[in-house]
Amino acid sequence: MRHLDGTTQPLLLILLAALALAGCSPKEHSRATVINGEQGRAGAQLAYEHELTLALPGALLAPRMQATREACESARFGACNILGITEDGNGGEIILRIAPTGVEPMVALAAEGGTLGQRITTAEDLADAVADVRRRQDRLQAQQQRLDELARRKEISVSDLIALTKEQAGVENELQALAQVAAGQQRRLDTNRVTLNFRSSDGANQQSRFSRIFSNLGDNLVDGTADALERASYVLPFVILAFPVMWLWVWLWRRFVVAGRRTAANELSVASGLAPHSAAKQPQNQAPSDD
Repeated sequence: MRHLDGTTQPLLLILLAALALAGCSPKEHSRATVINGEQGRAGAQLAYEHELTLALPGALLAPRMQATREACESARFGACNILGITEDGNGGEIILRIAPTGVEPMVALAAEGGTLGQRITTAEDLADAVADVRRRQDRLQAQQQRLDELARRKEISVSDLIALTKEQAGVENELQALAQVAAGQQRRLDTNRVTLNFRSSDGANQQSRFSRIFSNLGDNLVDGTADALERASYVLPFVILAFPVMWLWVWLWRRFVVAGRRTAANELSVASGLAPHSAAKQPQNQAPSDD
C-alpha cells in the first residue's frame, strides 16, 4: 500500500498541474489579443502611442484598410483623426489619433479576419513641457497686464503709446502661439496615437527578392551614377588646382635636386680621372740621384 500511495501522489500532482495550465492558457491568449487604450492616471501627464502589425489575407487588406478609414472619419468609436495613410504592394499603413476608449474596438475592426502580430506601446512624459508652457503664459499675461496699465495713463505721449501698442501686439501673438502649443499637448494627453501596419499573411501580394531587385535596377543605376558624378564634381576643382602645383614641384625637383646630383657626380668623376694622371707624371719630374 505504501508503494501505491507513493506513486499515486506524484501522478495526482502532475494531473492537477496540467489542468491548471490548460485553464490558464485560454485566458492568457485572449488577453494577448486585446489592445486597450491608455490614459494617464491622476497627476500623470503621459502621451501614449501604439504601433501594431496586422497579418491579413491578401484579399482582405484593401477592405480592412477602407473599413478602418471610414470608422475613423465617421467617429464610430469616438473622436478620431486620420494622420496619414500609406499603401504599397505588400499592404499599407494607417496612422490615426483616437480616444483611449476607441483603441480596442478600432484595432478589432482592423484585424477582423486576420491575426494581431507585433505590438509596441510607448508613453512620453509631457509634464515638463506642459509646465514650461504654463510658466511662459503666466509671464506673458503679467507683462500684458502691466502694458495695459501703462496704456491707460493720461499723461502718456503719442510716441510712447505707439511703442506700447507694438509691444502689446507682440505679447498677444506670443500668447496665441502658446495657446496652440498647449492645445496640442492637451490633445496628445486626451487621445492615443495608433499606427496600424497591414501586411499580407498568405504572400499573394509579396514580390520575390530578385524581382524587386531587377525592377529597381534601372532606378538604382541612375541614382548611383548621379551620386557619383555629384561627388566627383566636388573633387574636380581640387584636382585642377593640384595639377599645376604638382607639375611645379616636379620641375623644381628636377631643376635643383637632380641637376645638383649630376654636377656632383661630374666633379667626382673628373677628380678621380685627374688623380692617376698626376701620380704618373710625378717620377719624371724628379731629379736623378747622385748614387
